Amino acid sequence: MTLYAVEYVYDQSRTTDVETLRPQHREFLQALHEDGVLVASGPWQDAAAPGALLLVKGEDHDSVLHQLDRDPFHRAHLIVRRTARAWNPVIGSLS
Repeated sequence: MTLYAVEYVYDQSRTTDVETLRPQHREFLQALHEDGVLVASGPWQDAAAPGALLLVKGEDHDSVLHQLDRDPFHRAHLIVRRTARAWNPVIGSLS
């Protein structure tokens, strides 16, 4: 399995919808974590565009994004950009 860094960028005009669906979004991510697919995730804390970083295990780029297609944020079109890049940690607990 390869580790992928997935970035979500949320629709800034739909912050109320993001807040409404956040519990379902986190429940979905928790299930992926329990299945050993999601290593970690969390929102960006700076003042740039709202979004999040997810570390996801997968066979390839397309399969990683396909696993995330069920995310309530994705299904509600709250994510305006979603990118996935293979990542190779060489130092630290994930290496």
